[in-house]
Amino acid sequence: MTKTVLGIIGGSGVYDIALDGAAWRRVASPWGEASDEVREGELGGLSVVFLPRHGRGHVHSPSAINYRANIDVLKRCGVTDLFSLSAVGSLKANLPPGIFVLPDQFIDKTYARETSFFGTGVVAHVPFGEPTSPGLAKLAATSWKAEKIKHKVGGTWVVLEGPQFSTRAESGLHSKVGAALSGLNAVPGATHAREEERTVSATS
Repeated sequence: MTKTVLGIIGGSGVYDIALDGAAWRRVASPWGEASDEVREGELGGLSVVFLPRHGRGHVHSPSAINYRANIDVLKRCGVTDLFSLSAVGSLKANLPPGIFVLPDQFIDKTYARETSFFGTGVVAHVPFGEPTSPGLAKLAATSWKAEKIKHKVGGTWVVLEGPQFSTRAESGLHSKVGAALSGLNAVPGATHAREEERTVSATS
């Protein structure tokens, strides 16, 4: 049976987490440099690998992040399940600041990022109709409910190129098509993570 290793990608303001026996380690990737070293340790006996998306000190803008290297490095560390944290804007009056949302759909409006591991010479078409894991969402919701943390399960996230957020007119348009969140970082990381489910890294 494969050992469960939880990967956590930290968003804005999350550059480190408390883990037992933790140490930073640089992991090489053929896809280039990841955002930072990974921090490996344990949380309640569970192996955890943490990676700050923007790098410690917030040195990488959304468009400059090497999303492929980040996902590849986590795969090389044995990560089997992945949570990604992000600071986002709300497009719904019932989602005020302070509520955690577990999105289940994305609208991709990025245009300057490497969107896939696949390309000329190695072509694959990966299903992405359901871009997030219902099982992981259920686990997170159960934990937040036990801790009495305000949260919502489900919602569509409009992913912008950045670094600026949308105008008021754009946000109004996104809200009219049913989007709940507006942010900068979910895609293509989620796309790469889905592709890695169907590929074998050099350390597998």
